[in-house]
Amino acid sequence: MVDKVVLSESAAELLRRLTEIHGPLMFHQSGGCCDGSSPMCYPDGEFRTGPADVHLGDLQVDGLDRPIGFWMSANQYEYWKHTQLTVDVVKGRGSGFSVEAPEGVRFLIRSRLFTDQESESLGLL
Repeated sequence: MVDKVVLSESAAELLRRLTEIHGPLMFHQSGGCCDGSSPMCYPDGEFRTGPADVHLGDLQVDGLDRPIGFWMSANQYEYWKHTQLTVDVVKGRGSGFSVEAPEGVRFLIRSRLFTDQESESLGLL
């Protein structure tokens, strides 16, 4: 089975550091414009998810006791459900709401389309 969301090694390293500062973390990807279309990282439970959100998976990070949940707004998921998302990190400031903002970096999403075989295994075909 293919994962819907994965991490780059640089994102995993940053998440290890951020977990030391903030404790357990979570991601939410909205469908807004500008920084609203970037994945936002929060202390776990600080962002309330609900029926309008899709849980894409739990990111396993070596060295962390708990996985990091990743949610996306259902409307945004309809556009991206045929892609594998990779959480990555780049230099530059993102939104002040995401815990990495003071570090001078920001999370971003890189994506690739699932193959037909992967889409079938995920029940998307």
